[in-house]
Amino acid sequence: MFGHGDVGGEDGVAHASRGRSDVQATPFDFQERTMSAINLDAKLATFSDHWQPRTVARFNGNDVMVVKAKGEFVWHKHDDTDDLFLVLRGHLTIELRDGKVQLGPGDLYVVPKGIEHRPVAAEEVHLLLLEPTGTPNTGVIATAAARRVI
Repeated sequence: MFGHGDVGGEDGVAHASRGRSDVQATPFDFQERTMSAINLDAKLATFSDHWQPRTVARFNGNDVMVVKAKGEFVWHKHDDTDDLFLVLRGHLTIELRDGKVQLGPGDLYVVPKGIEHRPVAAEEVHLLLLEPTGTPNTGVIATAAARRVI
């Protein structure tokens, strides 16, 4: 599961194989030390709930996330960051107060910071999201989904 000589325990946590044997590394710490690819289809196959992003990697202070979506999300905005959507499978409409953006497989759209928007998917859609670590998916910490790491 983890590769390149380090041993991944059955608990899904990479255990350090060099240096202190009592130190456990998180999967992200381990990922940063390996050349292993992340299979997004495999990650998406591990859950079925909608609008609950899962972090699969970190990149320069950002979370790389996958999410399954269906139906309407809430109207929201992010005052301090843009919101990136990349459609992996299915179709997504991003409603803006002054129009709509239609996305299909391979399409990417960045909602500029401060712009109110609502993602809508008539059928299940699989997305890749990129946001600064800790950004609430609703724009408000009190109503945001808990950040899960897979």
